[in-house]
Amino acid sequence: MHKPIIAIVGRPNVGKSMLFNKLTGSRSSIVEDTPGVTRDRLYADAEWRGRSFKVVDTGGIEPRADSEILKFMRLQAEIAIENADVVVFVTDLMSGVTASDSEVAAMLQRSGRPVILCVNKVDKLGTPPPEIYEFYNLGLGDPYPVSALHGHGSGDLLDACFAYFPDETGEEEDGEHIRVAIVGRPNVGKSSLVNTVLGENRVIVSDMAGTTRDTVDAYFENEYGKFCFIDTAGIRRKAKVDEAIEKYSVLRAMMAIDRADVCVIMLDAADGVTEQDARIAGMVHDRGKPSVIAVNKWDAVEKETNTMEHLRERVSTDLSYMSYAPIVFISAKNGARLQTLFENLLHSNEEATRRVPTGLLNDMLNDATARVQPPTDKGKRLKIYYMTQVSVRPPAFVLFCNDKELFHFSYLRYIENRLREVFGFGGTPVKMIVREKGDNEELRVDYDGRK
Repeated sequence: MHKPIIAIVGRPNVGKSMLFNKLTGSRSSIVEDTPGVTRDRLYADAEWRGRSFKVVDTGGIEPRADSEILKFMRLQAEIAIENADVVVFVTDLMSGVTASDSEVAAMLQRSGRPVILCVNKVDKLGTPPPEIYEFYNLGLGDPYPVSALHGHGSGDLLDACFAYFPDETGEEEDGEHIRVAIVGRPNVGKSSLVNTVLGENRVIVSDMAGTTRDTVDAYFENEYGKFCFIDTAGIRRKAKVDEAIEKYSVLRAMMAIDRADVCVIMLDAADGVTEQDARIAGMVHDRGKPSVIAVNKWDAVEKETNTMEHLRERVSTDLSYMSYAPIVFISAKNGARLQTLFENLLHSNEEATRRVPTGLLNDMLNDATARVQPPTDKGKRLKIYYMTQVSVRPPAFVLFCNDKELFHFSYLRYIENRLREVFGFGGTPVKMIVREKGDNEELRVDYDGRK
């Protein structure tokens, strides 16, 4: 079933993002007293009177935009208006009706979409202030006084929107989307990848680092299945993150990793693996997320004999702790080799949910210990009694032994390597936990083999 869509539009800094967060009951959109914080379209689900719908937050519309970023923000807002069932036009009681408000109102009237006029920052309860009558001059009907800060009037606003929702068809949306977080340094092509797979300019793409600030969820379906690509802000070194807005952006990117099913770690083919790339990959690895390493801008690389294999070896060496992650070479700009990316995304996601019966695990364990004897210390030999899988995402295994201090990390790595040789688990980290039999205390070993 098609969910109704409410688009929130208006000039910059009138409280659109705060209203978006209030209506959706979330903090998906960054709120700052700085014009132009929101740039891309942000979507979130909400519910009112038993009906589910989507709310879209947009960047502020500047009718006379000169800069490229402002022009892109206006384009994003226009796309949101075109796809909306109803538009909420947010204005500011404190500043009254401005020339920009009048121009935006005229643009909305030309769009042919139902428009609900919202006058924000009416923070006192009771009779609306006389200043609200000025907004009738916009020619959009009755203004709805709202306080996005406190939530006053939001129910009446939603009731007005509800009247324009299309009738329910009774059909249910089917299937779950695979959530894919796209992470990397600024300007490696994350937003370009989202736009290419969607076939539209959903997110702003610019050579200016830091263009993306919020995380942007893009839902789509193709021949490989249903996906939600989460475009994130580029993660810079801490020393370079000095702006409050950008600190929120980095936090949003880390939260996107946490809620993703699988991550795409994007690298720039011209740069290889930088120190910051390794740090970002480590964040994904430490959170136990299956991943694909995408070397982008492959079309811009001058190629010689075995150029791809040489770069693959360099990436594998620099990210040796992620030897399980497949490496693909793509061009987000022209869409080259994206089919390989999707095939590996599906594989990594499936492997993260793989379960192996205890009997088969112990057959593998017996074979492994027969090939390479467990270590000894001062005449005492490690005995591994049995092994079992306890969870997925990431796959986690518990090995019960006689003395966990004898279980050297190198032997545990050997067991993990045999596990992967027999059962796969490509594209995902695995978690190995050692316990002494009859003891609830456990020895955890990091994914890269360090205690």
